[in-house]
Amino acid sequence: MKNLTIIGGGPAALMLAAQIDTKKYRVRLCEKKKTVGRKFLVAGEGGLNLTYNSSTEELIDQYSPKSFMDPILRDFTNEDLIDWLQCHEIPTFTGSSNRVFPDMEMKPIEVLKKITDFIAAKEIKFNRDTTWLGWDKKGDLNFEKNIDKDADIVVYAMGGASWKVTGSDGLWSEPFKKRGIQIQPFKAANCAFEVDWNPHFITTHEGKPLKNIALTFNDCVAKGELVISKFGLEGNAIYALSQKIQNKLLVEKNAVIYLDLKPTMTVLQLKEKYKKSPRSKVTEILKKDLNLNRISIGILKHFTDKETFSDPEKLVQILKSIPIMIKSSGELDKAISSLGGISLSEIDANFQLKKLPNSYAIGEMLDWYAPTGGYLLQGCFSMGAVLANHLNGLNTE
Repeated sequence: MKNLTIIGGGPAALMLAAQIDTKKYRVRLCEKKKTVGRKFLVAGEGGLNLTYNSSTEELIDQYSPKSFMDPILRDFTNEDLIDWLQCHEIPTFTGSSNRVFPDMEMKPIEVLKKITDFIAAKEIKFNRDTTWLGWDKKGDLNFEKNIDKDADIVVYAMGGASWKVTGSDGLWSEPFKKRGIQIQPFKAANCAFEVDWNPHFITTHEGKPLKNIALTFNDCVAKGELVISKFGLEGNAIYALSQKIQNKLLVEKNAVIYLDLKPTMTVLQLKEKYKKSPRSKVTEILKKDLNLNRISIGILKHFTDKETFSDPEKLVQILKSIPIMIKSSGELDKAISSLGGISLSEIDANFQLKKLPNSYAIGEMLDWYAPTGGYLLQGCFSMGAVLANHLNGLNTE
C-alpha cells in the first residue's frame, strides 16, 4: 500500500479524497486552515451553486482553454456530479437560470459535512492547521508542523490567489518557481471592473442592478445582469468576459465593452415602438413604450450626449450598443476566482507535474478559467474525480 498525501482542502481535494481507493492508498489530507472547505462555504453565502444544468457540449464551451477542460468534463460531467451528490444524500434542484443548488432545506455547511463525513469514514486522516512550506534540502515535503513526511505520491490542490482569508493566497507559487516550474502571474477573474462614473449618476444608482442585459467584447457576448458599484461594474455578465478583458488590459490602458439594454429586441423593433408612441418626452417613451427602468435610462443618459438622446434614430442604435470604457480590474483578493497559476505545459494529461515525478496538481492552482454559475466548482470537482480514477488504475504493488 502506497502513501498518498493531498495538500489542500478545497473542492478538488475533497472530491479526490472521496473517490480514491483506500485499499490501494494510505491517505492523508493536509489543510493549512483549521477547517477544510473554507472557500466552498464562502461561495455558498449567496446560494451554493454546485454546477450548471446543460448539455455536455454547452458546459465545455464555458471553459478556457477548452482543449484542456474538454476531456476532464467528459470523464466527470455535470450529470455525474449531480448523481454523485444524490448518492451521498445531497439532493439538488435546478433553478430558473439552470444553475444547480442543494435542496433548499440544506445549508452549505451541511453539504460540506456530508462530504467530509464520507471521507473520514474511509479512514482518511485529516491534518488540519498544517501549512506546507515547500520542500526541504532532501526534496521531502516540508510542513510548519513536525509531521510524517513520507509520501509516495503527492497531490497539490492549494487553490488560486483570491479570497486569502479562506487560505487561497497563492504563496505556494514561490517554492514551485524555485523548482523551475513555470507559474503564470495571478490576475483577478470573475471580478469587478472600474468605470469612471459621473458623481451624480453613482450617487443615485450605486448598488442597483441592471437585469436582462447583454455585454459584448471582441465579438463575445455574455447575457445576464450587472450591478452598479462605486468602483464600476460587477455581476455575472461582466464576470463571463473577465478573462478577455484582463488580456486586453495587459497590453492597453483601457478596454471598451458594449452594453445592450434590450437584447431580446432588434433595432428595427425598437424603432417601430418608438415611432408608434403617442408620447413626446423621450424619457417617457423609453419608460412606457420601450420598458426601460430608471436605472437603464440613467445609464443611457450617462453615456450619450444631448444631441444623441434627442434623436430617435441615434438613441435606439446606442441603447443596443452603449460603449463603456473599462479602466482597470478590481482587487485580486476580492475576486471570486483568479487567473494564472501553474502553466498547463508543466503537467501531463493526468495532471502529473513533468518536473516532479509522482506529484500532481489540480484545481485553481492550474492556469484555466471558468465563469461563475457553478462552472468553477464543476471544474474542480471534475479534476478531483478524474485524478482519483487515474490513481486508482495505477499498479501500486
